[in-house]
Formats: sequence, structure tokens, C-alpha cells
Amino acid sequence: MSKALEAARNVLRIESDAVASLVERLGDEFEQAVRLVLDCKGRVVVTGIGKSGAIGRKLASTFASTGTPALFLHSGEGLHGDLGMVTTGDVLIAISYSGRTEDLINILPIVRDMGVKVIALTGDKHSLLALSSEVVLEVRVAQEACPLNLAPTASSTATLAMGDALAVAVMGEREFTREHFARFHPGGTLGRGASLTVADFMRTGHRVARVEPYDPARQVLAAITQAQAGAALVVDGSGVLAGIVTDGDMRRHLMKDDSVLSKPVAEVMTSTPTTVHADTPAREAIRIMEEKVIDDLPVIDPAGRPVGMLDVQDLLRAGVL
Repeated sequence: MSKALEAARNVLRIESDAVASLVERLGDEFEQAVRLVLDCKGRVVVTGIGKSGAIGRKLASTFASTGTPALFLHSGEGLHGDLGMVTTGDVLIAISYSGRTEDLINILPIVRDMGVKVIALTGDKHSLLALSSEVVLEVRVAQEACPLNLAPTASSTATLAMGDALAVAVMGEREFTREHFARFHPGGTLGRGASLTVADFMRTGHRVARVEPYDPARQVLAAITQAQAGAALVVDGSGVLAGIVTDGDMRRHLMKDDSVLSKPVAEVMTSTPTTVHADTPAREAIRIMEEKVIDDLPVIDPAGRPVGMLDVQDLLRAGVL
């Protein structure tokens, strides 16, 4: 094993152990922190400096995107005018592993005079920060992953994980849904996948290959080729979906019996295909396709009549998969 590989594996072991050690520390204080955030009438203001500041920015962003109004305040800038961001009714999440960061400590008396409640994320539950806070979430680690035991590595990872745990716990208490998530993420693949439905991506009209149960199987290949699709829907005389035949199905049948092309479609189709409705969330349809390991998903109406086809290639091009 190379020296670099050994060092990397050691870092991952130390940091994973640091996060795992937090599990047993969760208890009443964590629930108190959740309650403080839920009861907050203003915003959650996250503050820190240096590596703690970087973690704080991420935590504020996570809160904001999951239903809790939040912002980041650089502790140093807070001493030079940015404390105007903080108002009565806010909750302050103060991050300092040592619990003695001077700029952060110096803003505490001011925010407390405003009636702002403080949640501390610190490695020292006896520090000045901890003693000045309503709730302390301890993120102490046995050692840093840095070989000098100096650079914040395991401690910053543990702090990040604890912050995520708090944000996700609050998210759960708020019963934050996919629809809420989509509202805050209108752009990008996350928002598109969460807010859109099957109807926004499904193929319709001439782009859907259709055959009937008693058509010769060669008609499947013709229909698939004409529609530039990966499968054909089998529709009975009353317009109800009777099955599906994929391009892969046809290839497999041909390898076994080259006379299959003259047989009726009913003999080669899958008669109980997985289906979805047009109003099914796109993310749910993607989950189904991944779970069933299928590339084509028939879309039906309440009466079982096909209205379209969801093709994995279309989802890939749309950037939601």
C-alpha cells in the first residue's frame, strides 16, 4: 500500500469514527435545540469564523432550503456593523470548536441583550461559549485526522454532521415535503425532478409505438423504428393497455427462434407491465424505473388506456436522471 493511500484511509477512518461517536451524545439538549429552532419567530442566524464559518455557511444554506429561514453572519464582520442582520426573535447558532473564538465571544453579550437564544456547536461543553448558550451540542472528537492533530478535519466533519442532523430533524418536524422542496429549488436537477410530473416528460402521439395483440411480432420492430422508441405498447380492441414489448424482448426472442416474427404479439409481450399515471411525480417514476430496472414505462389513465410512454433517454436528456 502506498503512503498516500494509507494516509487517506486513515483520514476516512478517523473522520467516520468522529461522526459515529456523536450518535450516543444525542439526547435532551438536541431536542431542546430542535424546539428552539421550531419556535423561532425570526430567522436562524448561523455564525462562525474560519473553518467553523465555512461549516456555518453550509448549515445556513441547508436550513434555508428545507423550510427554515436562515442566514450566515461572519463573526468578525458582526463586530463591524453586520450585527444589524440580527433581530429580536432570531435564534443564533454559534460554531466554535474551542468555544473561545474571540470575535464570536464578543458578539454574544450583544445578541443576548436582544433576547436572542443561542445554540452552541462546540467541542468544549465547559467553554465560555457553552456557558453563554441556552443549548450546547457537543462535537468533541478524540483526534483530528491531521497527522499533526492541528488542522480542523475530524472536528469540522463532526460539526458539519451535527448541523445536518439538526436541520434534518427540524425538517421532519415541519413535515417538509417534496413539493415544499421544489418551491425552494426551482432551478437545477433537484428542483426539476421534485416539482415536475410524468406528464412533463412522457412521449405522446406518433412518438409512442403501438401495436395490437394479434398483429405479427414483426410489426413491433416496425412500430419501434418509426417512433424511434425502445418499446411498443400493446393495446387491445377497447383501447386498454394489454402489454408491452421492448426492443430487448424482441432480440431475445429472435436469438431463440427466428420464426418469432410471424407469431402474434400476444405471445411475446409482457402482459402485466408496470405503469404510472400522468400526474405521478417524476421522481417517483424514476424510482420505479430504477427499482424495476426498466427503461420504458407506460403511462395510463384511470381506465387503463395508454396516454403516453416514459423513456429513460428522455429523462437523461432533460437532466433529471
